[in-house]
Amino acid sequence: MDLTVLYLAVPSLSAALRPTATELLWIVDIYGFLLAGSLITMGRLGDRIGRRRLLLTGAAAFGGASVLAAFSTRPLMLIAARALLGAAAATLAPSTLSLIRNMFLDPKQRTTAIAVWAASFSAGAAIGPPIGGLLLSHFWWGSVFLLAVPTMALLLVLGPLLLPEYRAPQPGRLDLTSAGMSVAAVLTVIYGLKEIARTGIGWLPALSILTGLAVGIAFVRRQRLLADPLIDLRLFRVRTFSLPLVANTLSLLAAFGASLFVAQYLQLVLGLSPWVAGWWAVPEAGALIVGSILAPLVVRRIRPAFAMAAGMVIAGVGFGILTGAATGAGLAFVVIGSVVYSLGIAPVVTLATDMIVGAVPPDRAGAASGLSETSTELGGALGIAVLGSIVTAVYRTQVSGTIPAGLPADVRRAALDTLGGAVGAARSLPPDLGRALIHAAREAFVLGLQVAAVVCVALSICLAFLLAVFLGTGLRARWR
Repeated sequence: MDLTVLYLAVPSLSAALRPTATELLWIVDIYGFLLAGSLITMGRLGDRIGRRRLLLTGAAAFGGASVLAAFSTRPLMLIAARALLGAAAATLAPSTLSLIRNMFLDPKQRTTAIAVWAASFSAGAAIGPPIGGLLLSHFWWGSVFLLAVPTMALLLVLGPLLLPEYRAPQPGRLDLTSAGMSVAAVLTVIYGLKEIARTGIGWLPALSILTGLAVGIAFVRRQRLLADPLIDLRLFRVRTFSLPLVANTLSLLAAFGASLFVAQYLQLVLGLSPWVAGWWAVPEAGALIVGSILAPLVVRRIRPAFAMAAGMVIAGVGFGILTGAATGAGLAFVVIGSVVYSLGIAPVVTLATDMIVGAVPPDRAGAASGLSETSTELGGALGIAVLGSIVTAVYRTQVSGTIPAGLPADVRRAALDTLGGAVGAARSLPPDLGRALIHAAREAFVLGLQVAAVVCVALSICLAFLLAVFLGTGLRARWR
């Protein structure tokens, strides 16, 4: 919920705080960077100090940072508050997921609990835009950040009463060097991927990704030498851990990327307002909730690997429906397609998460949970970067040959850059010429969306095959 409401608040906070373009990008992105970079460390920290303690500490920090963000008076203050929010948020998912691993030792109960846990993310995404829009229509932009405060306060009151504490019996020391290296590796890779999605392939994002990979290689080598590593590399030799981790990353690559371009399609191609487009995104969130809750029922009849493979086939059908989107009448294709692929991907994510945390002993659940959530963040960043690059390449190739001739140089540059740039630049043109430019840009964007959807279909089918053959027919893996 906290993620989705920010996008609604950007126009009003921009008017109030007057951030530069760079400052605004950091306001939006710093949360995700700190969240992704801190997950592995926070998961391991929960194993060491206790999952409930980490959860309550993170909740207090999240509530305090939310108040700081709500009453920020300048851009740098808001950037700092968002950074604190990201670091605090990194404590919440690993601690809650590892608590579930310890509280529900029966596999069927654990699967159901994780399904509810996963559905809560979709519920937050669904209710965020309506509640945020309601607050913004009556109060100032900072009010959206205060949504988290009552929830965190309730958790701080009820958590000590209702939640048991769990920690590893012999947690060992937390290697701060490894923690710093993991944060640096994830941050630089995620940053580079997002920059590629935003500005295209260049030396800065490429250098950032290469730096992250180099730090990651050094991190892996260090883990092999430590008696008590931050990440036990033996996990990756367990098939029921490593393959679900891959499935989680790749399925969310397709889902995040598709959802991003669906949102742009609704607003920039069909011309819907952000408020109306947000409501049309609710069915997708509802499908994610339904798909997550149905997952435990499905695996009572078929093995998890085959259930996940079937889910990816369903997702592939949904992505195929997206290819029917057009400039004039594509709302039904987009809504139905997003509902179908969400119904397919939701059980994949739920069951993959269940298999990841179930493949390790309870005392290592925090580290496994951190890895699971890191794969989620990495999948999202990859989806935006990879599919974004595909859509951008198709758009620029197509629009360069179809936009009207004789446009001013600045208008032409804006139109060749993005669909949003073309729509904005068209306002400065005579009506007939502006309409022709918008039509050409929309046609080019839709073609890019269709190509990206075809890529998602191929990815879904390949992942379904991988899960069915290598996970579904493999021998039952065990912790070694």
